[in-house]
Amino acid sequence: MSTDTPKGDRIAKVLARAGVASRREAERMIEAGRVSVNGKKITSPALNVTESDKISVDGQPLAEAEPPRLWLYHKPAGLVTTARDEKGRPTVFDNLPEGMPRVMSVGRLDLNSEGLLLLTNDGEIKRRLELPTTGWLRKYRVRVKGAPTDEMLEPLRKGLTVDGERFQPMEVTLDRQQGANAWLTIGLREGRNREIRRAAEAVGLTVNRLIRVSYGPFRLGDLKEGEVEEIKGRVLRDQLGLDKEFKPTAKPHPKRRRPAGPPRRRS
Repeated sequence: MSTDTPKGDRIAKVLARAGVASRREAERMIEAGRVSVNGKKITSPALNVTESDKISVDGQPLAEAEPPRLWLYHKPAGLVTTARDEKGRPTVFDNLPEGMPRVMSVGRLDLNSEGLLLLTNDGEIKRRLELPTTGWLRKYRVRVKGAPTDEMLEPLRKGLTVDGERFQPMEVTLDRQQGANAWLTIGLREGRNREIRRAAEAVGLTVNRLIRVSYGPFRLGDLKEGEVEEIKGRVLRDQLGLDKEFKPTAKPHPKRRRPAGPPRRRS
């Protein structure tokens, strides 16, 4: 029996690399019969392809993969991070500056959250940055109603269970009290659905503003609401350990503009 490893890469990985979707989403597209290889529709992602194979998605030839790119984006509150919203709400992707290529978000920020959102044209980068094993710390400035004490915050630091879901210990610092509200800095290494809001509610606090300020080594800095900034190729290689040369495309950088979303709120 032959033990040779099939040549090429898994079809879902190739689709992700081309920016069609994340690897998991690409597998769902394959199972739905939306992908063809050499003119034949496939329904299983258990297939390796090479550069000589002709791949199409929804009847359209797969575009040649661009070099991997990563952007910082200052997401305003009031935008959802899905490509399409069943409720018709404005999305992040509707409000990006003109000239941006097709991109995917790395993780999500919920409708009412704001701050740093990473965007990439490469599904493999998305997958790598979202893996829990990456272990990158994500930091948030969090405004809560009330006057929290260290005793109230201690369960967050130790880790707690909310509605049967276990949240890992968070790094929590009480920064200042500001009238009826207090500002906290919270760091966590995994991002579950509305984790900070739910954990805060469990200890008697209500979050009324949440701003992500960093994701691993990438920081929001002074990036203004609605703006994007591309990470330089050298930094991308260093931080992600990319094993191939990164060469930015010749396309001009998109002009920055503020989206026609909700006005920026003041603290």
